[in-house]
Amino acid sequence: MSHDPWARPTVEELRRVLESIEESPETHNRTVERIELSVPAEIVTSRGNVVPAMTREISRSGIGLFHRGSLSIGEVTVKLASDTREFEYRVRVEWCYPCEGGMFMSGGRFLGKVQR
Repeated sequence: MSHDPWARPTVEELRRVLESIEESPETHNRTVERIELSVPAEIVTSRGNVVPAMTREISRSGIGLFHRGSLSIGEVTVKLASDTREFEYRVRVEWCYPCEGGMFMSGGRFLGKVQR
């Protein structure tokens, strides 16, 4: 069975990568509490490319994402869905780093809801 290199990462892949990352001795100057959240998401780049993703964590000010393929720093749209609603946010991707298995972790700051 062939594996689609652009398919959405699974929760198991996310767990495996997070477990492989050593705890950092650095203190992170995070002023807002973050909540672990693993739900499907889509990242729409400024060029209109759609990148399937999983969320890693979320706060009132930003979001952490897990996906295949690198993202450029800059504004994207992130779509999240619950059983009853869909949410779209403008997000400024502030960092994107490779991790094992061709995966990438990124993080960004919320710029606002997408107005339709």
